[in-house]
Amino acid sequence: MQKSLGLIFERLLDEVDSDFYRYLYSSFNINNRLTGLVGPRGVGKTTLLLQYIKNKCDDRSKVFYFSADHIYFNDVTIYQFVEDLVLTEGIELFFIDEIHRYKNWNQELKNLYDAFPSLKIVFSGSSSLDLIKGSYDLSRRAKLYRLPGLSFREYLNFSQAENFPIVDFSQLLLGKMPRENISNFPKLLGHFKQYLQQGFYPFFMEDALSYYEKILSIVEKTIYEDIANFYQLKTTNLRYFSKILRFLSTIPPGKISTYNISKNMGIDDKTAANYLNILHETGLVEVLYPAETGNVGLRKPEKAFLSNTNLHYALQSNALKDDGLGTIRELFFVQSIKGAGLEILHSKAGDYQIDDAVFEIGGKNKTTTQIKGQKNAFLVKDDILLPSHKTIPLPYFGFIY
Repeated sequence: MQKSLGLIFERLLDEVDSDFYRYLYSSFNINNRLTGLVGPRGVGKTTLLLQYIKNKCDDRSKVFYFSADHIYFNDVTIYQFVEDLVLTEGIELFFIDEIHRYKNWNQELKNLYDAFPSLKIVFSGSSSLDLIKGSYDLSRRAKLYRLPGLSFREYLNFSQAENFPIVDFSQLLLGKMPRENISNFPKLLGHFKQYLQQGFYPFFMEDALSYYEKILSIVEKTIYEDIANFYQLKTTNLRYFSKILRFLSTIPPGKISTYNISKNMGIDDKTAANYLNILHETGLVEVLYPAETGNVGLRKPEKAFLSNTNLHYALQSNALKDDGLGTIRELFFVQSIKGAGLEILHSKAGDYQIDDAVFEIGGKNKTTTQIKGQKNAFLVKDDILLPSHKTIPLPYFGFIY
């Protein structure tokens, strides 16, 4: 079986796409003995790992890649497999994909880390693979990278063979444009609308007709494989996760109430809050908290969105109607800010707060009424291309990662 896994490794390496690299590729390194790459399904984690091996691992004889969800590991532990390759083949660097699919991943990684001081392990897994929660204290041992879906910038670079650079968030607030001629880029708003519908996942280039089917498949696998195994929930309870997602796709952006969720789902408040948190941890839902003083740990979620606009379109065909544009606008803003690794909170003054800046999201006719009197407030408008004083075109936030 070792030979079979080796052949799979070589075949994947030969076929990996080298035409496009995610933004994280340039900063991803394995200087630590234990390195993790986590993120939702379908965003390109496996491809990034294989590209790294192909381009940056000079001595391939010392490297081995395998996926932890292979049937072989139903009978053989990952610890035994790695130990055997270290002692008999002299492997020094392992890339373990889909490690969250392996039941005892955290203990065995810790044991390997302690048993082989010269060994390096790189692993990938679901967004729910939170090392801080692990009972084996891997958080102080591992360097963790998080990979979101494609930004609008990456989408343009990929689909239009462009080379737009990342724009620093602080520079964007100062009115710096992503590139001098960005407003003159052909059909920019058309590309933006297309990205909102089909552009968040790297497989958008494969087949437009099956794009939403693939997204729904990701949802099903996340619920019935990742959530079922990682959180050890009964199969009968898993249907509620799909129902919550579809419920979120039908409501306008606004305050989320676990009472409303529990009422619609037929479950109690505590269970609804727990399920919403699980969907957040697995990368299917974004949860926002209020910007207020006091104990952060005691705050209740203020807003909840599906994790990205493409998922929203996949679950709710009514998003194509005008009455869904408000949700799409706000969701794009949130997914872009979150993708850049910035903290975003719900604001009473405007829609959102990032550090000390307040943002109000809307269409091209949006006014400053709701943020009047705020010192550091910005209008974020859809359907415009040129920034002005304290007004930033919505698509520009797609360039911050």
